[in-house]
Amino acid sequence: MNIRINFIVLSILFLGVIGENGDDDVTVETVEEPTSNVPYESPTVLDPRKVYFAEHFDDVPQFEKRWMKSQAKKEGIDEDIAKYDGVWEVEQPHKDAFQGDSGLVLKSKAKHAAIAAALNKPFVFSDKPLIVQYEVLLQDGQECGGAYLKLISEAPETKNLQNFHDKTPYTIMFGPDKCGNDHKLHFIFKHKNPRNGTVEEKHCQKPKERLEEIFSDKLPHLYTLVLRPDNTFEILVDKKIINSGSLLEDFVPPVNPPAEIDDPNDKKPADWDEREKIPDPDATKPDDWDEDAPAQIVDESAAMPEGWLENEPTHVPDPNAVKPEDWDTDMDGEWEPPLIENPACVSATGCGPWEPPLVNNPAFKGKWRAPMIDNPNYKGKWRPRRIPNPEFFEDKQPFRMTTVSAVGFELWSMSQDILFDNIIITEDIAIADKWAEDTFSKKRQKIAKDSESVIQRLAALTNDYPVLWGVYILVLAVPVVFLLYLCCKPASSSASHKQEKEELSQAAEKKKTDQLTEDVEEEQEGEEEEKENNEGGEEEAANDDEEQEKNSPPDSEEDNEAIEEESASKPSVEGARKRKVRKD
Repeated sequence: MNIRINFIVLSILFLGVIGENGDDDVTVETVEEPTSNVPYESPTVLDPRKVYFAEHFDDVPQFEKRWMKSQAKKEGIDEDIAKYDGVWEVEQPHKDAFQGDSGLVLKSKAKHAAIAAALNKPFVFSDKPLIVQYEVLLQDGQECGGAYLKLISEAPETKNLQNFHDKTPYTIMFGPDKCGNDHKLHFIFKHKNPRNGTVEEKHCQKPKERLEEIFSDKLPHLYTLVLRPDNTFEILVDKKIINSGSLLEDFVPPVNPPAEIDDPNDKKPADWDEREKIPDPDATKPDDWDEDAPAQIVDESAAMPEGWLENEPTHVPDPNAVKPEDWDTDMDGEWEPPLIENPACVSATGCGPWEPPLVNNPAFKGKWRAPMIDNPNYKGKWRPRRIPNPEFFEDKQPFRMTTVSAVGFELWSMSQDILFDNIIITEDIAIADKWAEDTFSKKRQKIAKDSESVIQRLAALTNDYPVLWGVYILVLAVPVVFLLYLCCKPASSSASHKQEKEELSQAAEKKKTDQLTEDVEEEQEGEEEEKENNEGGEEEAANDDEEQEKNSPPDSEEDNEAIEEESASKPSVEGARKRKVRKD
């Protein structure tokens, strides 16, 4: 199987390199590997004695026995929306699901929904840490709403979980919440005042880490709260600490009130002077200081520009305007044409009455004020005196909260299909880590493998088989050497190749235009000379024959007939000779 994967990956890489240097019309088809199959089994706890609650939602009959859907109504709102009628189902995630792995899903949106289950045994805050851990998958993202859980306090009113609602007492609320651009990861605990027994919510300060991604990436996220008997806490997302601190120092309002407060009955004395600076009482206004001088005066040196038309108005009635037909003088008043710019002023420097411009007044000084000096009677900012706080108390062990007997979700959300899974409440962090390894880590491992790209798989193979580096170098060296050859080949060979190419181009051009080449011209000249020589020799021979015939005695009639036949056949012989020469 590994050899096959290596071959496929290397083939893809090699074809990709060739495709970059070859024909653009070549199409390379790749074969996708089947989805990675990461084995999954429903998790089991290491030590049940240290676990107060564990739920993986893979056993539907067990879920139906254990969890109670709320039948309560919210107080103080309309009857139509007061019911907790949100829909809860146990089902697998929409994607990237293991076979047999299910979760608790809030199917509805814009509805109040509540569901709860009792712990295996109550958790008492004494000398053992509390670890709360669960998964949330926002399958459709989150627009506005929460995905937090509540650790329900042990009390008479919490025994019937079908009455679970927003006013049900809880000890801790923990988990993500978002509305608009406000992204939160709640950790709220309720603290009981040891003096008067009142209960007050304490809100953890916001973490410095950005939380936007966990609400939008549509991936499962693991939320872990670790609360220790020394009053320290840690909040982890996907096993990474994003917030930590102390119950005594990092909550608003603080657990313990201040030892002293401002005296509410203390009043500021009438002669208490809080002014640091005062006007100099000994300063006097100079005699030449004119407070009535204007800030600007008329420029006496200015003159009206030439071409200024003082008698021409800047605007005149539009001579082309016509009173509307529906103008009612009784209702609308006397009609007047609209005003337009005076055409006579277009070429002039200005129209209408001319006024000289204003300039700054050199004598202007403004209102006189005495200079400021240090106040000799200054006593500082007044503050009321401090008195002991009558409501002061000091709780050094806020970790000792109200005992927890149940866990539940009481939510309202504008997004649906919120999946919760693998809830565990324990006193041992190792048990929570093992629970996460058997559930959350396998999910993220499967998602990562299913979404691996070819490059990522190639990198993994290279780590397993370092010899592949040699293959990569060889594959990459081929195009590099080819490019270097093209860029650095000898100039002489390229020049001769260029000359040869020009000669071939010229020959092709002559052939295309039927122009005679040098060899053809020489051959034709030779044929013409040979033809002239042959014709000259034949003419001389003919002349000699004529002279012999004149000087010879008369022939007989038979001889004359033979001579006539011979003369008649001569033109055809000459024509044949000419054709033969032309053919040669």
